[in-house]
Amino acid sequence: MAEERKYKGKVPLHDNYGPEAKYAVEAEALMPTTKWEEEVARGLELGLQGADSIKDRRIPTFSRGELPHFAGINTFVKAPYVEDVRKCGQYDVAILGAPFDGGTTYRSGTRFGPQGIRKISALYGSYSFELGVDLRESISMCDLGDVFTIPANIEKTFDQVSKGVSHVYASGAFPVVLGGDHSLGFPTVRGVAQNLLGGKKLGIIHFDRHVDTQETDLDERMHTTPWFHATNIPNVPAKNLVQIGIGGWQAPRPGVKSGRERQTTIMTITDCVEMGIETAAKRALEVAWDGVDAVWLSFDVDCLDAAFVPGTGWPEPGGFLPREVLKFLQIIADAKPLAGMEIVECSPPYDAAEITSLLATRVICDVLACQVRSGHLPNRKKKL
Repeated sequence: MAEERKYKGKVPLHDNYGPEAKYAVEAEALMPTTKWEEEVARGLELGLQGADSIKDRRIPTFSRGELPHFAGINTFVKAPYVEDVRKCGQYDVAILGAPFDGGTTYRSGTRFGPQGIRKISALYGSYSFELGVDLRESISMCDLGDVFTIPANIEKTFDQVSKGVSHVYASGAFPVVLGGDHSLGFPTVRGVAQNLLGGKKLGIIHFDRHVDTQETDLDERMHTTPWFHATNIPNVPAKNLVQIGIGGWQAPRPGVKSGRERQTTIMTITDCVEMGIETAAKRALEVAWDGVDAVWLSFDVDCLDAAFVPGTGWPEPGGFLPREVLKFLQIIADAKPLAGMEIVECSPPYDAAEITSLLATRVICDVLACQVRSGHLPNRKKKL
């Protein structure tokens, strides 16, 4: 687990701060600004020196970096767009979109999820006050654009997504997949699992309100079926699938039956709240990591209460509060190096003020920051 974060006395501060705030203020003072300075210099070189009337001579004529947040081309948190995907291994983290909603069984629109997440991600900088991390100064990130999905063919889309995720994982970069509906959980896991050779195994931590473990839905593999098929992969044991937040009125009984027979682990919202988020996270980690070599994080935005995520395909009241789920994720991401992550079921056509896409962005940034602050990223070693 991550070391305890407390004020260390390296920077003189008064005693009126809250404990977390005091740690955060000291941490910021000790952070480098090297990458920020490089970004400013690059902006001036490529975007021309600003007009003579501009007093701040760091501002170029053409925006070529983080600022202003409302300008620029939409990549995830304005990470550089890498058109040649063969170069993704030069980066610590690679973002890839999977714009597909052919697996939805109610509201579609998640094919626009990658666009929506990238657009609102421009609101964020690279620094988190509470987490004490500046991603720009800590890791290198790139955006590879989107996998070429096939709208009318879910199986061909699965093959495309598996190949894309496998390529990124094998390169040594940490894959972050922007979905898309949750049918993508199967091909993303398959893409990682096929790289785990020599008997190595993969566990799954899955945040959702729905079990997604039935074999078929409407006679096909859909967004309600990824974990049945993922845990059919020989090196992805069902006993290492932990499902967090399950509940409500759309947990099909065939999926519950399948999970019971395969001995997956389910934790409801009530379970997590009553045992406490820290205890629940510890249990999830113990189960997911038991006897495996890597763990994949799958986050469905509908695990949050419907009030916070209107832009999703199957909203369900009674889910997590944002601060609860963020705390849960921070504990998981601090604990051990993850194999990668996906965020799914963000449907911008149903969103309000982009809050669902913003929460998706926050989830990704918090997970990356905790992987950084606990020393799991950057990891320049080749994957297992």
